[in-house]
Amino acid sequence: MLQDLKYAIRMLFQTKGRTAVVLVSLALGIGANTALFCGVNGMLLRTVAVTNPESLVRLRWARRL
Repeated sequence: MLQDLKYAIRMLFQTKGRTAVVLVSLALGIGANTALFCGVNGMLLRTVAVTNPESLVRLRWARRL
């Protein structure tokens, strides 16, 4: 198994351009998923840090046309 790992690393170093593209796309995908989860977690999954969150109301301005 160690021999296979050495071979895989050798092949990655031979195709540096393809390896860089794969690593950058993996990093962007992981970063986007993390940012999206943080946003959803903050807005939808956690309650507001107040003493009685059930009593909060949302006000919205509606203008007349």
